[in-house]
Amino acid sequence: MLSLSECIRPTTLRPRSKEAVFSNKMETKIFKVVRQGEAFSVQSSKQESGQISKCTIVLRELGGSKFENEFVCTMLGNLAGCRFCEGDVVVATLRFSTHEYQNQVFQEILATDIVKLSK
Repeated sequence: MLSLSECIRPTTLRPRSKEAVFSNKMETKIFKVVRQGEAFSVQSSKQESGQISKCTIVLRELGGSKFENEFVCTMLGNLAGCRFCEGDVVVATLRFSTHEYQNQVFQEILATDIVKLSK
């Protein structure tokens, strides 16, 4: 089985001027951290420095079993530098969006805010 870091390849953030956005929804819930990848820099035309930090985190909804919904989310900027441990309970705001690019539909889940709850 591949580790999370082996599955993630650095990408370039591109403007979406030619893409059609189908939906955009935000949701705030309590999650448990499953795992988090290492932060890396990607190119961004929106940043003054031309680069932005990016990191992937896997969050699982709280519930009675290990089969609850899991979400693979992207964290950008300063949030990507925050480190969470496996099992941490967090409150996260996720932005779900779908868009079309070159006749294919993609879904993105962006974590816009994550706060660790104290034990």
